[in-house]
Order: sequence, then C-alpha cells, then structure tokens
Amino acid sequence: MEIDKLFTAAGAAAWGQVNYDDLKPCMTGAAQGRATELLGAAPGGVFIAAFPYYTEEGSGNLSHYAWGRDYHLAVTRRLEAVCDALREERPEYRFMALADNSPVPERPAARLAGIGLAGRNNMVIVPPYGSWVFLGAILTDLPLKTDSHPAPSCVGCGACVKACPTGALRRGDFTVCLSYLTQKKDPLNGWESAAVAEHDLIWGCDRCQAVCPYNREAVETALPEFRQDLLRRLEEEDVSGLSGKAFREKYAERAFTWRGPKPIERNLQLQKKRKKT
Repeated sequence: MEIDKLFTAAGAAAWGQVNYDDLKPCMTGAAQGRATELLGAAPGGVFIAAFPYYTEEGSGNLSHYAWGRDYHLAVTRRLEAVCDALREERPEYRFMALADNSPVPERPAARLAGIGLAGRNNMVIVPPYGSWVFLGAILTDLPLKTDSHPAPSCVGCGACVKACPTGALRRGDFTVCLSYLTQKKDPLNGWESAAVAEHDLIWGCDRCQAVCPYNREAVETALPEFRQDLLRRLEEEDVSGLSGKAFREKYAERAFTWRGPKPIERNLQLQKKRKKT
C-alpha cells in the first residue's frame, strides 16, 4: 500500500509516522491510559499529518483558524478516509482518527516524525504553508517505526517572542496566552480583562504567526473547508441573547462554538468599554 498517496488524497501537506514508545516520554500516564482505552488495544504507533488552512488576509475579530469549518471535524473526516483504506488493507489492526482533543501529543509527534520545523512559538512550521496548518493523528496498534530524524528548530529570530502581547512565550506559560484568555470560561482577573480589552480579536490570537518570517509568503490552502463560507467577524448582535444550544446551532461546525457564547460576549463587552474610554 502506498501510504503517501492516501495522505495526499486526503489533502495532507505533509505526513509522517512515529513509534508509540518514542512518543511516550511526551505523554502523561493518564494520556497513555486514555490512548489505550480509546483504541481498545495497546498502541503501536501514530501517523501524524498536517493540513493547511491559510487563505488570503482579511479583516476580522476571529483568529484565522476559526474562519472556516471546525478543524476538529474537517481533519477527522479527512483522516477517516485514510483509516478506511488502512482497515481494508490491514483488517487485523485498529486505526482511529483524532484531531486536537485527543491523548496524542500532536506537536511532539510531528517534530519526531520530521514533518516540519519546531517554531519558537511552539507551532509546527511546514513550508510552504508556514505554521498555518492543523495537525491530525491516526492512532493504531500496528507497530510503526519512527521514520525520520526529529525536526530542526526554526531560525530562532525571536520575532514571535517579541510580538507576544502578554509575554507568554517569554515566560513559557500558556495560561497567560491571549488565545487562552479569550477562550477562558472562568472570570478574568484585572490584568486578564485589560489584556483582552486591548486585543484586536475576540477569539484566539494570531500575533506570533503574523510576524513569523516563515509565514510571509505562505501558500493558500486548497481545502474547501477552509476556503469557503468564511466567517471572520462576530458582533454583539450576532451572539447576544443566544443560549448555548442556539449558539451552537447558529454556528454549527465552527471552531469557536465549543465554549458557548459567554466568553465571546464578555470579550466584546470588554473591548466596547475600552473603546468608549
């Protein structure tokens, strides 16, 4: 079986494979237990793939990754096509498609598989698409061999560290990342509220990617889920008064719906108050 053709047909910009034992040092015991439980067998390896999502620049208040369809669903669907072919070829093994909300540490897996550069901002950089890629994995009990050398690091220019509004990259603390704060469901403290109020987005943060030299001439995606029916902006009238259910129904298959409308409403209000002062 030509696995390259399967991943190419699925729309992957790059892919690789990692032996599960090589990945274990990057996983907690709980994550390892969940991986075994999900698969229903002892994992033998992980296929890891990158799917580009960059489209032409446009103004908005949502992070670029949230403009198109929910990548959890889009990437999983594409990887399921690969799984179907693998199951047909190797019916004695199990294959499970996963995207982001899984026990598989996707970025370490991608770096071990050598499918991109390791960015200072913790992103995986896959030229010519830059860091504008979603990662997805296929967990399997098929024994796999780590088939590449670990990915080298980026040039380390430091542009992303300097551009980080809250110093999250300098401090190595994701809990102060603006993307994390805009999605935080618990009440924000004083400085967190101020940081969100000064932010130009109400969901996510693209600062570190916007300044990355590898992203200056990023090639646009050809995947329709991330090119068509784009939604770049939400205003108060778009979310006000919506219940969680109504919000998810109105914005079905969007990556920003999982937290419900409350964080977005809060962020819009914070920015509104800031503009009035």
